[in-house]
Amino acid sequence: MSDESRITQEQKSQRSTSFGAAADAYERFRPGPPVALIEWMLVRHPATVVDLGAGTGALTKDLVGRVERVIAVEPDGRMRELLRRNLPTVTALPGTGEAIPLDDVSVDAVIASSSWHWMDPEQTLAECARIVRPGGTLGAVWTGPDPDGAFLSNAQNLMRQMSTSGAATLGGAESDTSVADTVTDAPNRIEAVLHVPDGSGFSQPEHSFLTWDVALTADELIGLLGTFSWIITLEEARKQYVFSEARRVLKDGLGVHGDVTVDVQYRSEAWRSYRL
Repeated sequence: MSDESRITQEQKSQRSTSFGAAADAYERFRPGPPVALIEWMLVRHPATVVDLGAGTGALTKDLVGRVERVIAVEPDGRMRELLRRNLPTVTALPGTGEAIPLDDVSVDAVIASSSWHWMDPEQTLAECARIVRPGGTLGAVWTGPDPDGAFLSNAQNLMRQMSTSGAATLGGAESDTSVADTVTDAPNRIEAVLHVPDGSGFSQPEHSFLTWDVALTADELIGLLGTFSWIITLEEARKQYVFSEARRVLKDGLGVHGDVTVDVQYRSEAWRSYRL
């Protein structure tokens, strides 16, 4: 995930529309936020909730049964089709944060899960203010491997340290350091914060977070890596090189191969704001 201020608008547009190409892997490997944080964002017990930028439904599935009506808004048809197939009781609509296809004052809450940073914040706040009832909730949450956690920090350092002959296949343009940064998108770290300017129609956000460990195999780690936009949009040769280097570090540096698992630290950052 990348800080909007550090990538160009063209890069942001390319990345934000890339996920459909990895929809099956996204559904399999990308988790939603912990239920405890979902309930924290839904503290006012809304009846109708919009999952904005719903993807394949990682958050949506945990809304089902907790609220009366779930509406998933997702611009990518391939992602939306998987969500419809797996969650037939959910109303799945094409749309974006800047153009939400719902009536004024028609929902009790909007939650964006690992999607807010792809939207224009000013236009999306205006759309959310239009559709959310007074007293309703706006939530934003980001979930994924903690880039500052022990596993990723260790793996990144090992990738820098371990020598490789693979760089030659990319004309010398690729180095261990740049591969290590590519794996975590380190130069473009997201600011996982919901900013709400005065006059937007919402209160200043409250913040909560959770961390936990997930045991993953090498195949699951490579599968997860392939769901991130900065990897999806790489040229194929470079992408395969990054995958091979990641596997080599997992096996030779960390002993993770076959059925062996490693604990990966996950972090979920959540924000909630109330419609004034």
